Amino acid sequence: MPSGLRARLRSVLALVCTAAALLLAPLASLHPAHAQPVENTAEFEQQVLFKASRDPGYACFRIPAIVKAADGTLLAFAEGRVLNCGDATDIDIVLKRSTDGGRTWGPLQVVTEGGGDTHGNPAPVVDRDTGRVWLVETYNTGRTDSAGCPVPCDRTPHLQYSDDNGVTWSAPRDLSPEILPSAWNSWYATGPAHGIQLTRGRYAGRLVFGVNAESWDGIRITANHAALIVSDDHGGHWRIGAQDTWPIAEDGTFRQKPSELAVAEREDGSILVSAREQDGTDLGHRTQAVSRDGGAGFAAPFHDLPDLYAPMVQGSLLRLGDRLLLACPADPDRRRTMMIRSSYDGGRTWDSVDRGTVVTTDWSGYSDLVRIAGDTVGLVYEGGAVDARDEIRFARFTEDWLAPRRGRDPVTADLAPHARPAAVLGGARETAGVFGGALEFDGTDDAVRLPYSSRLPLGTKDFTVSLWFRYTATGGEQPMLWMGGAGTTQPQVWLRGEPANHRMQGLITVRDGANAPQTAYVRTDTAYNDGRWHHAVLRRGGGRLMLSVDGMQSSVADIPGSVSRNSPFGVHIGQRMDSRAFFTGAIDEVHVWNRALTDQELSDPKALRSAQDTVLWLPLDHVGR
Repeated sequence: MPSGLRARLRSVLALVCTAAALLLAPLASLHPAHAQPVENTAEFEQQVLFKASRDPGYACFRIPAIVKAADGTLLAFAEGRVLNCGDATDIDIVLKRSTDGGRTWGPLQVVTEGGGDTHGNPAPVVDRDTGRVWLVETYNTGRTDSAGCPVPCDRTPHLQYSDDNGVTWSAPRDLSPEILPSAWNSWYATGPAHGIQLTRGRYAGRLVFGVNAESWDGIRITANHAALIVSDDHGGHWRIGAQDTWPIAEDGTFRQKPSELAVAEREDGSILVSAREQDGTDLGHRTQAVSRDGGAGFAAPFHDLPDLYAPMVQGSLLRLGDRLLLACPADPDRRRTMMIRSSYDGGRTWDSVDRGTVVTTDWSGYSDLVRIAGDTVGLVYEGGAVDARDEIRFARFTEDWLAPRRGRDPVTADLAPHARPAAVLGGARETAGVFGGALEFDGTDDAVRLPYSSRLPLGTKDFTVSLWFRYTATGGEQPMLWMGGAGTTQPQVWLRGEPANHRMQGLITVRDGANAPQTAYVRTDTAYNDGRWHHAVLRRGGGRLMLSVDGMQSSVADIPGSVSRNSPFGVHIGQRMDSRAFFTGAIDEVHVWNRALTDQELSDPKALRSAQDTVLWLPLDHVGR
């Protein structure tokens, strides 16, 4: 079918569907209950915005972005994927408009039609001085299958604008001469998510959005680039401002790949840039940088955020008064559990997952945030009960709906040199232990979490974990210690009870160079869930991974590689890193050394309470403030 005819047919069908939707609005405006974190109130409501079954002509919708036009109209963009959900298929950029703050939405509009090619990565920017809405986007040659764009990929940036708040749009123009250097000759991506216009200081009025790119030398990708694009003449001309480049070694490894940049102006007029970290050897899946000169340069290179738990996925930023909001999934392994996290210090620190506000526990992915009016915020995000790509939803909430700022958690001492106290979560309480006091965990939300420190990742080193435990649980996963990431591919170390399987298990997952992750585990033949105290030791050294409980040992061959690389990194006692299981029982005297203790040391009570080569040492005998 010719593309023009397809577009006309799609428009007619969209109008029919919209009319039907309006008739059913009182019954169907809200998404089904599984996507609602709370009962619908004036503070929170959401609805499905884009969905293939409702918007004819498309197989899939992805990559949302949203802005508020000068007259208050909300403009929600997305990629309308015609043939399938692949990233390099026939893709249109589509739009829906709301003139009542996101309560109702007009029919789907096609802003730019792919015509067989990929037109995507929408990054809208509103110029408040002129009222013009700019839309930056990226094109490449499309495919008919669901495979990705080949390397090198012929990605080019383009630009459109609207002077009537999104009703009509200019023809696209190629921005390559202005913002695509010849060395950035493979992957290139605008946004996605909204850009900003600066409001403070000497750079007020400047338009800013983010891009990321790759360089290809004819054989392989050699560098990753992240940059800010700026305009000082209301979008008439654009130039590359701040840049950060990370080289790729011949073996394919690199430290960072900041991509899918989200930007927000901080209260002091500086720009916070939050980015997805994709497959770098630095810890964490989020990275960020700051520009203090209006986007002309970065104050320092991007730096990783190991303890900001998120999968590898795009995230979005919005400043709400003195509070910065970050929207992205909170599961450190998979794209699920969309969450709003807050920063009260300009992005220097962020809420941990136990302090954030859950939008949905469904599968969820890309997102964008917009300030609707006052303290009312809109969130457009990918979500689904089965797959994060099922639909794009729009959530509307007030600041009062967000979790309030919480004071300091109770703490327990970490006796490792120069260590800060560990947070005690959920109400874990003191109980009698092997060496004085211990902590009792309720199996629901009790845990101890260590603040991130560069001393904690064990890397490729040998190590020894020692702790005492007591429990009677007959089912469920019973995590005692967790260090590193989560899932089957992220580097990690953990020790847990598995009473249903009548065993204890210790596990390491490692990354070695550019090789695929590998896992080794060691198990006992009993669960030791008799309600008495037992001493467990997990040790890596001498080419073996050993698990000992009360001196009874089992071991397997070690595997080379780092147990702490690439992934988000946390250290938890009594809790899985992804919060999907909690320990029921008591734990005492948790000790980790960055070397393999000898058998003689393991049998010496003094050696087991030594601070030498200590990574962490939690007596767990007292909870305080």
